[in-house]
Amino acid sequence: MKTIIVDMMGGDNAPLETVKGVGRAIEELDKDVKYILVGDQVQIETIARENEISLEGCEIVHTEEVITMTDDPILVVRGKENSSMSIGLRMLKEGKGDAFVSTGNTGALFTGANLIVRKVKGVKRPAIASLLPLQPPVLLADSGANVVVTPEYLEQFAIMGSAYMKNVMGVEDPRVGLLNNGEEEHKGTELQIETYKILKANESINFVGNVEGNRVMQDTCDVIVADGFTGNIFLKTMEGLGKMMLKTLKSTLYSKVRTRAAGLLIKKEMAGIKKTFDAGELGGAPILGISKPVIKAHGSSKAKAFKNAIRQAIAYSDTMLTTEIEEALAEVAARKKAAEEVQASEENK
Repeated sequence: MKTIIVDMMGGDNAPLETVKGVGRAIEELDKDVKYILVGDQVQIETIARENEISLEGCEIVHTEEVITMTDDPILVVRGKENSSMSIGLRMLKEGKGDAFVSTGNTGALFTGANLIVRKVKGVKRPAIASLLPLQPPVLLADSGANVVVTPEYLEQFAIMGSAYMKNVMGVEDPRVGLLNNGEEEHKGTELQIETYKILKANESINFVGNVEGNRVMQDTCDVIVADGFTGNIFLKTMEGLGKMMLKTLKSTLYSKVRTRAAGLLIKKEMAGIKKTFDAGELGGAPILGISKPVIKAHGSSKAKAFKNAIRQAIAYSDTMLTTEIEEALAEVAARKKAAEEVQASEENK
């Protein structure tokens, strides 16, 4: 039986929406899963009772301390060790659960995952990987954690992103693209130019080259790699654009009498379009490179999105992803070492 540890107090809508989300997970997802709920027991049980949500079989670990969205991230390891996020991460490290889900402070969760749960061997920097609500979905790594990166970091993001899409999302041979301002090999800053060379030479990934922002939506790749600064701007722009498009379409169809009939005729199709652009349908963002599954749900997650983040955690914990990442990184390191030894030998002749 899988055990999912849940931070019930993080995020903008906790604990109401987290309780509702767990309730939906219990009803709709794999029944062979146990939940450990970390948070204020009185609030959790009161909300469950008032909303007729059964938490039967769930274990509640009580704490009243919370990492807020404005807290300094380091408090998760020093200052608020009894917060719901800190306790949950420690339980994951100690093997009391198979995955951890939180809607809380992104910086604190990333810091806690690094310092408490720890990285996979060989990983330089973990990455927050967000699934973009496209058809088919595209994984963006990094989407905000690492503002300053090196070509080696981006290469590791590509390797880890490929492994995630293969193991969790079922993509057989994930295509990897480098987010850039042009498709040509020489485009971009020194970072992109050097990263292109490294990714092109990497036999472990299916690198398809540079991908411009407008091409990401056109099924050009399954994994898009970027530094956290660029990736986060791209992610937020996409989210805003999707909402604007839906709002404009709805306004166009329902603002005038002559178009309302058409709107009613395609109401079902409109719901499908809305579902396509809804990031909540995909759940949360895995922090790739951590030794155990940690899922970051959006801070404003409602019950459906939180339930889907739990679903993602279950799917992640069913794989050998961390082992595959470690092996892939070791293989790349071994190839680079062998190439350096050959080069050194030739220079000494």
